[in-house]
Amino acid sequence: MLTTRRVFLHHSLSIASVVGANGLLGSAQAKEKAMARTTGPVIVSTWPFGKASNDEALRILTQGGSGLDAVEKGIWVTENDLSNSSVGAGGMPNAKGVVQLDACIMSGPGHKAGSVAAIEGIRHPISAARRVMEKTKHVMLVGSGAREFALKEGLETAEMPTEARRREWLQWKSKQENADGKNHDTIALILLAPDGHFYGGCSTSGWAYKLSGRVGDSPIIGGGLYVDDQVGAAGATGLGENVMRYCGSFQVVSFMQRGATPTEACLETVKAIARKDPKGSDLSINFIAVDKKGRYGAAGSAQGFSYSVTTPKFSRVETARAVTAKELGPIGGNRL
Repeated sequence: MLTTRRVFLHHSLSIASVVGANGLLGSAQAKEKAMARTTGPVIVSTWPFGKASNDEALRILTQGGSGLDAVEKGIWVTENDLSNSSVGAGGMPNAKGVVQLDACIMSGPGHKAGSVAAIEGIRHPISAARRVMEKTKHVMLVGSGAREFALKEGLETAEMPTEARRREWLQWKSKQENADGKNHDTIALILLAPDGHFYGGCSTSGWAYKLSGRVGDSPIIGGGLYVDDQVGAAGATGLGENVMRYCGSFQVVSFMQRGATPTEACLETVKAIARKDPKGSDLSINFIAVDKKGRYGAAGSAQGFSYSVTTPKFSRVETARAVTAKELGPIGGNRL
C-alpha cells in the first residue's frame, strides 16, 4: 500500500513539476482550467476543414445517433470533399499515381479499435475501419486484403485520383522530383459524447507522392489516434513518421492521465518528442485532445496549426499553441 502511494505521489509530483517548471499556464491554459463541463458533446478535429465534419457529427448526435455514427458520418464529410487533397477520393496519389488511403476508428466503451491502411478505391476508408472493428477479430487490414473486405461489406467505391490530382502527379513525375511531394494534412476527429464516453476517428490519403505501400501514423492506434474511456482522447496531424515513432497520441492521453489539461498534454508531448529527436522542434507534428471534464486543447511544433471545436453552444476554428525554442531549452535527451 505504501509503495502504491509512493508511485502515485511520484507521478503527481512529476506532472506538477513539468507544468510549473515550464510555465505552461498562460492565459489560454488558465481559461482551459476554468472550463465548465458541458452538458452536451464536445467535438474536436484537426484543421479548419474539420469544422464541417464536426457540425455533421453534432447533427448525428442531436438526432440520437451513437458516438461511432457521429465520428464515421462526420469524417464522411471531409472524405467526400474532392477539393481536399489530403483526405478521401480527392487525395493525392503515391509515386506510382495510385491513391492509397489510411484510416482508423476507436470506441471508448470496450476499448475497441479498427483500421485499414493502403486501401485503394474505397470512398470511405473510415467505414472500412469501423467494419474491421465491429465485424472481424482483427484490428488492422491492409492493401488488397482491406479492399477485398470492404467490397464484401458493400462499401462504396470511387475513381481515384481525380483528374486534377492526376494532372498534378504527371507534372511532378515529369520533373522527376523526389518522393517528398507537397505538404498534406489529416482529418482526426475526437469527441466526448453526452453519455460521457469517448470516440475518435482518423482518415488521410497520406504523404503526396509517397513510396507505394507507405503507411503513416493515421491508421496506427496510439499514433494518429488514441482513446481511453477513463481519461480522454487525442488525435494527430502532420508528418506521420515523426508521430508514429513516438506513439504521439498515446503520449498525449498519458499526460492527461497524470493530471495535465488537454493543452498541457499536447504541449508536453511535442516537447518530449523534440527533446529526443535530432530535428528538435522542426518536426511538423500537431495534436488535439479532449478530457473527461469536457476540456479541450491543441498544440503543435510550429506556428500555423488551427483546429475546429464544436459544442451545442458554438462551432468555431481556434489557433493552437506552438512550442517555442525557449520552452524546449537545450536539445539532447528527454528530461521529463
